[in-house]
Amino acid sequence: MNVIISRDELQKRLADIQSVVDKKTTMPILGHFLLSAGEKPFVSATDLETAIKEPVILQEVKEGGELCIPARKLYEIVREVEGDIKIESEGVEWVKLRAGKSNFRLACMNPEDFPKWPGLSDKVDVEIEAGRLLDMIEKTLYSAGESDSRYTLNSLLFHIKPLEKTFTVIGTDGHRLSAINDTIEVETEQEIKVIVPRKSASELRKFLPSQEGRIRMEIATNHVAFNIGEIQFLVRLIEGTYPNYEQVIPVGNEKILGIAREEFIKSLRRVSVISRDHSNAVKVDVSPGTLTITASNPDIGEAKDEVRIDYEGEGVSLGFNARYLLDALNALTAEKVIFEVQEALSTTLLREEGNENYKCVIMPMRI
Repeated sequence: MNVIISRDELQKRLADIQSVVDKKTTMPILGHFLLSAGEKPFVSATDLETAIKEPVILQEVKEGGELCIPARKLYEIVREVEGDIKIESEGVEWVKLRAGKSNFRLACMNPEDFPKWPGLSDKVDVEIEAGRLLDMIEKTLYSAGESDSRYTLNSLLFHIKPLEKTFTVIGTDGHRLSAINDTIEVETEQEIKVIVPRKSASELRKFLPSQEGRIRMEIATNHVAFNIGEIQFLVRLIEGTYPNYEQVIPVGNEKILGIAREEFIKSLRRVSVISRDHSNAVKVDVSPGTLTITASNPDIGEAKDEVRIDYEGEGVSLGFNARYLLDALNALTAEKVIFEVQEALSTTLLREEGNENYKCVIMPMRI
């Protein structure tokens, strides 16, 4: 390989793949990326769970080929040099870099050993607005598990019901759940459920804002590919059974409270100063017209705050992890939220006034 590429172009492509490149792997090749200078030059990186392939613009190609280059080290070099960069291979084991008067020589790995991009057979194509998918991921990712031993919880569920024309994204860690749905057209009658790893969904968010209009999802048995403009983002799906989220969402809670969202957030933040170092536990007392939030810590002290609510029914007392409530309230955007509760340990529901498409479920805790 013997090519010339602009510094800015190479830096942008390397920046895109840094979070995908596996830095703590026992497989050294996953710390490298593939640079291909064929008919359609591209860079590709993977950690075996997520893979990304995107085109790269080469200013001059004297000789084509492929190289498997250390991703982090090249990125550090590119950030420091100035001017266009000449990349010249010495077999497949070494690459020479020249930028201005700066010269580098890096050890490479055999590109033949780089993980191959899988073919997707029996796939279903789904199109959705990029901005809408971004919103759906951001409104559910916070409630997905992070290091749960039940590995299917460290993910998001994408659930498509073709006959109902609905696409739902769900996240849960067993203590809370968020679900958001939208209408969608799919050329299949088969219901689709795919479990997308949390890390992959988080990485996908970084590419969606740059794309206007629709993107295409190609859903296969073991993978889902997101075609975002010229970028291909591939995810290996998690095998297993996701919890039945529809059974978790309460439908008959009789105590329905209307609360100003910002006031609720401010009150919770004030009171949780006391409980933050203990278990984040706060007590919520519901009475006609008033929501009273209290917290106590035997080593620090106590806190109490009140919020005006639209409610005229019977009183009830519940305990919550304040962080779970705050995460849900920050994901909502309406000025007024509806808080549906029942008994002290019954599942509760938070939603926006007038919006049934986005629901946040929180399990109370014993106080």
